[in-house]
Amino acid sequence: MSQTVPKWRRRKDDRPAEIISAAIDIFAEKGFAAAKLDDVAKRAGIAKGTLYRYFETKDDMFRAVVQQAIAASLEETETGAAALQGSISDLVHMLLKRAANRMGDRRFPAIARMVIAESRTFPDLAVIWHDQLVSRMLGLVADLIAKAQARGEVKSGDPKLYAFSILGPMVSAVLFAEVLGGTSAELPDIDRLAAQHAETVLHGLLMSPAKRKRTP
Repeated sequence: MSQTVPKWRRRKDDRPAEIISAAIDIFAEKGFAAAKLDDVAKRAGIAKGTLYRYFETKDDMFRAVVQQAIAASLEETETGAAALQGSISDLVHMLLKRAANRMGDRRFPAIARMVIAESRTFPDLAVIWHDQLVSRMLGLVADLIAKAQARGEVKSGDPKLYAFSILGPMVSAVLFAEVLGGTSAELPDIDRLAAQHAETVLHGLLMSPAKRKRTP
């Protein structure tokens, strides 16, 4: 017979996730400098003293936001890439589609813009963003490219530069929409961009069938 977890215990276990969700909203709305722990506590529906039991500083909270709410999606991508036994073409389509889905959450580009705008004043923001998100994503794509080169699917070249070429237009489109969304009529459709860019970049990446290595 299963035991029912008391509501107070469920509430306590859920609090870190609730605080992080509230912190994402506050950071996206106000930026890092203007965000207050009081605002996060109020949005999460808890006392400020309760918040300090989980996060001592605003830096700690931002690190948790990146690790648990943003970079956590990378684990799904990494798992999907490892499980997909297909060509680099399949992988690129999958990666860009997942990126479009993630970037469709308007809080993600808002926080990216916040990091860019405030990283000079708060350099730790850039370090956290780089180590937990950017470096991991570039490393994942570069590793997939290197393996495809070893199989004879992809042309010679620096795998990390190829990774920048694949991911760059998606990041640019999201920041374009975030910065100019209220003034520009040229906002790209992220899903359509992902699909079209996948075809475009693969046209430049892939070796012609006649030049591909034959695998035993």
